[in-house]
Amino acid sequence: MHEGQLTVDATQVAALVREQLPAWGDLPVRALPQLGTVNASFRLGDDLVVRLPLVAGDVGAARAQRDAEAAAARLLVGQVGVETPEPVATGEPGPGVPVPWSVWTWVPGEVATPTSHASSSLLADDLAAAVAALRTIPTGGRTFAGGGRGGSLPDHDAWVATCLRRSDGLVDVAPLRRLWARLRELPPSPGGDVTTHGDLVPGNIVVAGGRLAGLVDVGGAGPADPALDLVGAWHLLDAPARAAFRDALGTPDLEWARGAAWALEQALGLGWYYRDSNPVMSQTGLRTLGRLADGAAELMSPTRPRVRRLRG
Repeated sequence: MHEGQLTVDATQVAALVREQLPAWGDLPVRALPQLGTVNASFRLGDDLVVRLPLVAGDVGAARAQRDAEAAAARLLVGQVGVETPEPVATGEPGPGVPVPWSVWTWVPGEVATPTSHASSSLLADDLAAAVAALRTIPTGGRTFAGGGRGGSLPDHDAWVATCLRRSDGLVDVAPLRRLWARLRELPPSPGGDVTTHGDLVPGNIVVAGGRLAGLVDVGGAGPADPALDLVGAWHLLDAPARAAFRDALGTPDLEWARGAAWALEQALGLGWYYRDSNPVMSQTGLRTLGRLADGAAELMSPTRPRVRRLRG
């Protein structure tokens, strides 16, 4: 997926664990399917998972990033109503693995897909409750920092233009270009930043028995536009379930439209960039673009008021 991407196997990870974390040295290690785009993951026994960056860089910077993700994750433990992974140990570079790494608790369940629960009002309600719970976690006075999703929409104009150009032939670009031109002009959501997960794509949603069971890849959690986590509705749910999600969360028009803008920005990048290297991620993006195109008329002129109806 990336230039200079590392190739690391379970044998190398097992050797690192035996050397640096001998208490777990006898636990079996197996590689997990590569669904994400930043880290590789390996199951360690039944209850743990080893995560390491896919691309080697400055070790000090990678270590700082690892520790920042761990700190963000700890803020969510026990606060979201469903399980989230907790960092439990760290490791340093070793033979064949030139990057710092970490060990996290395992969240049981199945990874969602863009279609596996697309019509589920139960998942819609569960996801709305989790997003609402995230928003109650204090930001500690911090606000959005960085150049990723969650700040100013117009900051992404150049990237969106690139994605639209590269997506020609994959999707009908013209209506998506018009949609971005409309949504990028939306004013910031009133009320300031709140705590968000930051990347509610299907691969980070864990389900069990048809209900939301956990949120993973939580190291990017932090203050951002409250509309950012609404991307999960576009990635996961068809129109009726999306409406249930929106109603459950009581999302007003401006915030809903901004959430669609963040979903559009993300989905445009996923579709073409990962077309050959990560087909699952690419198809996620293309599915979301289809949902956004189908909902464009409402997004271009939103009118419906919303009343919060979250349970208990």
